[in-house]
Amino acid sequence: MRYVIVSVTKGNAGDFNNRLRKNLFEKFGAKSSKLPPHFTIKSPFESEDLSSLENMLQKFCNSNPISKYKIDGYEHFDDRVVYMKVLMSPQGKIIHDKLISELEKFKYIKFNNHDGKDKIFHVTLASKKIKKSYKDIFNYVTPIPCSFDCTFDNISIFKWQDDTWVLHKEYLFK
Repeated sequence: MRYVIVSVTKGNAGDFNNRLRKNLFEKFGAKSSKLPPHFTIKSPFESEDLSSLENMLQKFCNSNPISKYKIDGYEHFDDRVVYMKVLMSPQGKIIHDKLISELEKFKYIKFNNHDGKDKIFHVTLASKKIKKSYKDIFNYVTPIPCSFDCTFDNISIFKWQDDTWVLHKEYLFK
């Protein structure tokens, strides 16, 4: 089974991301992830048994606090992805990196430079076949105010099922 681990961006920032993604699709045909607004902790991986991972995530969330991050403006990866910039707090970065260290202990989880400790935190707006319209999309979103105070308060596992991502389990920080 295919899974991904993310932290879902909720509240005003999540609602804003959903509305803007819909708007970009209607205006430019720009598609994005089938996941809810989020920043990625671990990109898709395969596993048949998540029980030890699930136990670890539950213990991790029970022993770590909610931390903060800010979303402030927009950025892009070349002409492939347009996203909302995440400014992770120092406490959030420490917790994230501790989580990555725990996840690295699982044989079926391998990190690369895009999703390990040195990732660029972001919440995607448009990422599917946007090369031709990238400049128009980026110029369109840039003047739209985008500033939110958010909380790193969950770790969510989604599984790929019936051609979409479905929530498998959500863990909440205490």
